[in-house]
Amino acid sequence: MSTPKPTQDRLPPLEAQTWNEEQKAAAREFQSGRGYAVSGPFAVMLRSPEVMLRAKAMGDYLRFRNVLPKRVSEMIILVTARTWTQDYEWAYHYPIAIEAGLKPAVAAAIAEGRRPDDMAEDEAVAYDFSHELHTNRQVSDGTYAKALALFGERGVIDLVGINGYYSFLAMMMNVARTPAPAESTAPDLPSFPR
Repeated sequence: MSTPKPTQDRLPPLEAQTWNEEQKAAAREFQSGRGYAVSGPFAVMLRSPEVMLRAKAMGDYLRFRNVLPKRVSEMIILVTARTWTQDYEWAYHYPIAIEAGLKPAVAAAIAEGRRPDDMAEDEAVAYDFSHELHTNRQVSDGTYAKALALFGERGVIDLVGINGYYSFLAMMMNVARTPAPAESTAPDLPSFPR
């Protein structure tokens, strides 16, 4: 039996006319760098503009410039969204992952909370690494060695960084109860018992 998802948005986006000067400056900087308005976890974090801008800076690298194949990094984001049952993160990144080349069947297995079949080698290594990190709070020597051989030290750091960064964003949105974007085409992420 699954636990119903809470529906009340505790920290909805602030109305622009209520922003203080620091929030206005942070929102301008965010839009200038990303090319779109503050939304999702950043709308939550706008209540603490410096946290928002520092999170944006880390995300600029981990989302857009990390050394992993985009298909793999987006899959890791889906693994993290599944771990945290984070609807917004799932709905936002699912179509990006599919467009980057992740097989829908792989994403469907992740949504169901099981290890996908028929993954590419880099996907399997990244999945196992991420799953161990989220589940065991560490990574076995064997899994680490495979990730190191495939991605190098920088890739391993980026792998940890993506898992940690998107866990941070998931925490923000789970506390805020940020709903998934209404216009999302992603299949719903099932709730699991807690």
